[in-house]
Amino acid sequence: MARAVREVKSVCVYCGSQDGRDPAHASVARAMGDALVDRGMRLVYGGGGIGMMGQIADQVLARGGEVIGVIPESLMRAEVAHAGVTKMHVTTGMHERKALMADLSDAFVAMPGGLGTLEELFETWTWAQLQYHDKPMGLLNVNGYFDGLMQWLKQAVDDGYVRPQHHGMLHVATDPVALLDELIQST
Repeated sequence: MARAVREVKSVCVYCGSQDGRDPAHASVARAMGDALVDRGMRLVYGGGGIGMMGQIADQVLARGGEVIGVIPESLMRAEVAHAGVTKMHVTTGMHERKALMADLSDAFVAMPGGLGTLEELFETWTWAQLQYHDKPMGLLNVNGYFDGLMQWLKQAVDDGYVRPQHHGMLHVATDPVALLDELIQST
């Protein structure tokens, strides 16, 4: 599918509502926040004020950037919604949340996180495979966090379950600046 040339103004970041055990993950969340602000990009994310989500949102806000949160009503208390974002959208459920995040974004990045992060990445990737969108997608592989996933994806290609062109839709980098540059260049 040919991509329409577009400017990347908003990046949807999928990441954990926990900080994880590796301090590099929180550090890279703040570095991604810096990279977004340095490029004049707004952050679209899950609306939480804790974990990796809170780290990236706090960094973007501290640098004067724009942060758009999208959170379901049922998770407002569970995820401790961030009180300081530029704009918070509250949805009735997860399906509406993910659709709105996609609509508000020009590109997608997954950073370290858990099941929700992977689910959001794979749904967005599937939407691209099915040509529901043609927005670039990236994976920030911090300290080898996603190495096992990347090995499994290669196996899925080798075994004929994922087409090479669909596998190639996902840009992978270890540095936020390099990943954003790849996403910009791919539009």
